[in-house]
Amino acid sequence: MAEIRSIAIEVVCALPERQRLLRLSVPYGTKMREAVELSGIAAHFPELDLRQSPLGIFGKAVANPEERVLEEGERVEVYRPLIADPKEVRKQRAARARASKS
Repeated sequence: MAEIRSIAIEVVCALPERQRLLRLSVPYGTKMREAVELSGIAAHFPELDLRQSPLGIFGKAVANPEERVLEEGERVEVYRPLIADPKEVRKQRAARARASKS
């Protein structure tokens, strides 16, 4: 009989007012989205749709988290929706800086 290995991972989610990091052991071959579900982190963030939230590993977004198999020690990050377009925010900041110099 084949041995089922498990790996240690972390799942993390953060909002401006609170954050949560959960360490867990998952079966070898677990995919990112599955790990988020297994972690139970949804109970801490009921306002987020974690089935659709973008995911990443150590600060890098992953295009297909439903297909990406996790490795030992990886940290799955749940990204919250953006409230402002970063490019637009930079444009506005630059415009304010130019206006203050005039």
